[in-house]
Amino acid sequence: MIEIVGIDHIVLRTTKLKDMLEFYCSVLGCTVERETTIETGLTQLRAGSALIDLVNVDSDLGRMGGGAPTESENNLDHFCLQLKPISDIEIEKHLSEHGINEGSFHDRYGAQGFGKSIYIKDPEGNTVELRSQI
Repeated sequence: MIEIVGIDHIVLRTTKLKDMLEFYCSVLGCTVERETTIETGLTQLRAGSALIDLVNVDSDLGRMGGGAPTESENNLDHFCLQLKPISDIEIEKHLSEHGINEGSFHDRYGAQGFGKSIYIKDPEGNTVELRSQI
């Protein structure tokens, strides 16, 4: 059985990185935890025990999500749920029992550091990342 303990991170796509940094850091009190290369385009902000990832849509990573955010284009790339400790095999078995046979585990950086996670889709097509630290 999968048990969620919290949100690990969300990923917001942006064309206004400077404004987003000002808002999340100066207004809401987040701090910059990690930045990748300009080409990759990812800035990770610490938000309590979670992360808010900002992805510039003109970067390599940002272009993978399509056009810039508008009223009809997505701003949220995905969100990540932190699970109670459970093995990758148990997660895959649980998902398979519910007819979800997509994705594979990869090492990714989240609020708890590097760890394995898997991307799946909800019924509306939103990407949900599942992550467990064991």
